[in-house]
Amino acid sequence: MRAKEIRETYLSFFAERGHKIVPSASLVPSSHDPSVLLTTAGMQPFKPYFLGREQPPAPRLADVQKCFRTTDIEEVGNTARHMTFFEMLGNWSFGDYFKAESIPWGWELSTQGFGMDPERIWVTVFGGDEELGLGPDEEAIEIWRATGVPEERIVRLGREDNFWQAGPTGPCGPCSELYLDRGLQFGAEGDRPGDDSDRFLEFWNHVFMSYDLAEDGTLTELPMRNIDTGMGLDRMAAVLQDVPSVFETDHVRPLVDLAEELSGRRYDEGGAVTRAMRIVADHSRGAAFLIADGVVPSNEDRGYILRRIMRRAIQQGRTLGLEAPWLGRFAERTIELMGEDYPELVAERETIARWVGDEEESFGRTLERGSELLERLVVEAKEGETSWIDAAEAFKLHDTYGFPYDLTKELLAEQGLSVDDQGFQELMEEQRQRARTASATAHGSENTHERVLAFADAAPPTQFVGYETLRSTTGLAAVEAADGKALVKLEQSPFYAEGGGQVADSGVLRWGEQEARVVDVYRLGEDQALEVEAGGATIEPGVPVEAEVDAETRHATMRNHTATHLLHAALRERLGTHVRQAGSAVRPDKLRFDFTHGQALAPEELRDVEERVNEWVKASRPVRWMNMNRSEAEELGAMALFGEKYGEWVRVVEVDGVSRELCGGTHVANTAEVGIFKLTSEGSSAANVRRVEAITGPAAIDFFREREAQLREAGELLGNPQDPVAAARRAAEQLKQASAGAEKAQREQLGGAADDLAGQVQELPGGGRAVVATVEESLQANPKQLLDLANRIQSKVGQPAAVVLGGAFGGKAGLVALVSKDLVERGLSAGAIIREIAPIVGGGGGGRDDMAQAGGKDPSKLDEALSAARAAIERDLT
Repeated sequence: MRAKEIRETYLSFFAERGHKIVPSASLVPSSHDPSVLLTTAGMQPFKPYFLGREQPPAPRLADVQKCFRTTDIEEVGNTARHMTFFEMLGNWSFGDYFKAESIPWGWELSTQGFGMDPERIWVTVFGGDEELGLGPDEEAIEIWRATGVPEERIVRLGREDNFWQAGPTGPCGPCSELYLDRGLQFGAEGDRPGDDSDRFLEFWNHVFMSYDLAEDGTLTELPMRNIDTGMGLDRMAAVLQDVPSVFETDHVRPLVDLAEELSGRRYDEGGAVTRAMRIVADHSRGAAFLIADGVVPSNEDRGYILRRIMRRAIQQGRTLGLEAPWLGRFAERTIELMGEDYPELVAERETIARWVGDEEESFGRTLERGSELLERLVVEAKEGETSWIDAAEAFKLHDTYGFPYDLTKELLAEQGLSVDDQGFQELMEEQRQRARTASATAHGSENTHERVLAFADAAPPTQFVGYETLRSTTGLAAVEAADGKALVKLEQSPFYAEGGGQVADSGVLRWGEQEARVVDVYRLGEDQALEVEAGGATIEPGVPVEAEVDAETRHATMRNHTATHLLHAALRERLGTHVRQAGSAVRPDKLRFDFTHGQALAPEELRDVEERVNEWVKASRPVRWMNMNRSEAEELGAMALFGEKYGEWVRVVEVDGVSRELCGGTHVANTAEVGIFKLTSEGSSAANVRRVEAITGPAAIDFFREREAQLREAGELLGNPQDPVAAARRAAEQLKQASAGAEKAQREQLGGAADDLAGQVQELPGGGRAVVATVEESLQANPKQLLDLANRIQSKVGQPAAVVLGGAFGGKAGLVALVSKDLVERGLSAGAIIREIAPIVGGGGGGRDDMAQAGGKDPSKLDEALSAARAAIERDLT
């Protein structure tokens, strides 16, 4: 049975049993789940349903979920089953059916739907745990018996194997797993599931989520019992296709075939060849899916994971003799294989090709630079009979050459070497300091969120009416005072809660003669809570209030949000469809937009983007918004934004003839209301991510007025307020002429100094000359000019010659040494001289045998340093 048929068989089986089939969630988790970088399990997108924070679209769901894990990345290639990217088939019940349905359905689909031999299927069940206070799962055991599984093929295992927990606390429950007996050729007669043997292959896990685990280890029954099952598609394909590894299944083997075709090697050669082909197949496939879901290569977070697997694939491709560019061929083969089931691969074909190509080219250069150093480290370690590589060298590879640390460790391990990991982490500590500070801030925000969430759960959900009105008379559902402020929950709210990049509304609550200022609005799924400053006012639940949004700031934010959609469309039109939103901040005073793009925008590109947005503004295009089913929105081509989570029903914002995006934010009704659009900055936000900022409407007009005033002031200062540009050109030319005159005077001064210092020449033992001298501070020579002066002196005194000069500039010391070829051959080294004398002036430096430089922080010790230089020259030539 082919992989496509397995998907279809699984989904149709559960659709016939009342399950709603939902599409795979993105590999990038919702921004509401910051606990993980990528979707690592089938249940992950459903966590809000299990935790009771959101209502599922139906009580019964089934899906095929894309997953990505790196916990065992070093094992990929070494085994027949480890992969980073994989698909999980799952069926879910939220307070609906339980064991009595889940277990028989699992047996029926396995034996009848997939045609597996019932005599080869074993099952495991929870055998009890004293610490949890639970006995064996007799209910599951009895259902398995009634289903037809004989007692000898029902194996009881402990908490470690057959009790599922989401974490140290929270929802949990016993589970039951189905295993396939692969036969005695894979193990011994007495083997059982759960043993350390290859004989039994687990292919389906059924979790019976029925308890809540508290911090003290006690269990309480959940008010709603749930079912969570998971079946690995790749592993099931290997079983049903009777192949020895997941890499030989119909949906992965074509990637291995491509590796054979391009390398001229065979997969069944074994050893390093087989391993490399598995890594190339798995990582190239995973990279295509990650890029299709909006991830771009970088040195942080999920972008680092993408970069790591691409670079690992490229490095393994080199061992197969593949010549770049080749990685794009594997990405294209992945699209051909899986694009029908995952249309995002087809939609993002150009984007995938771009990032794969860019990274292959970039890492090719990195490999050339770093591999030479890595090979030298390996040789030195083996010659020195040590098994360790110094942490500083590994850090240099990472920091200077861009060589991923994980790849360094892996390549060294292949040579039987290790890295001083603790030392490396210590060297990284300073770079992590900012991240640590940011993490502490985020932790504080997380605590605040939990406090607000607990408060909001105590009252019915708030109805948001802010799309229709900026004012609402409503009731106070709940109030909680804290830290001089109060949390407030309204029955109806016109206030927009921060989300989708748009800041929260501000405004006031009024009741009687009193009022409170709304300073923040917390988004809690479909619910919200307000933070208010009440001053001396008394605010109590049940009081009718008038809630009013600050209209001026809301309208300014609406202008900027609509302008953000126009900007996104203009960037994609001008730069290419690889441009995707990677973050945004929509405020009343300005907008910020982060997007995927590998290089800085040229001035003409920025001009074109700005002009295109203003064209759409002047065209007075209508802006419409509508609610619809998500699948309908996707059919219309509405763009979903990176990192956002969407339910079954979505809000689509359409700018007529320009763009269509899923968006819950607030917008103007016509582009003309934006007024005017002005880009104010462009720069790098992260690797392969650019950031632009812009202003609109009155803020843009103020910007132009301020620039006009600055231009007028500059003209007045330059003596021509009517034509400041001409005045600036004239001033620049005068400055250029003055600078040229100063440089000429400086050269003449250096020439005179060279004549004077050449007169201080001394004869050297065995022949040759030397000048060791201090340059007068009045020359105001910088390090470059100090070197120029040394070259002039060396030319004047003739060969063979050594010149060592010291000078003070900017409160610091500078040193330079030149040694002619003849003296180098006699054992004199400029680099050695500088390394010896630089510490005297409180500095360091080095260089080649013929030229070296150094700086120091103590110019008062220059004479002492130069005396040491004279002594070193005489010593080394004697």
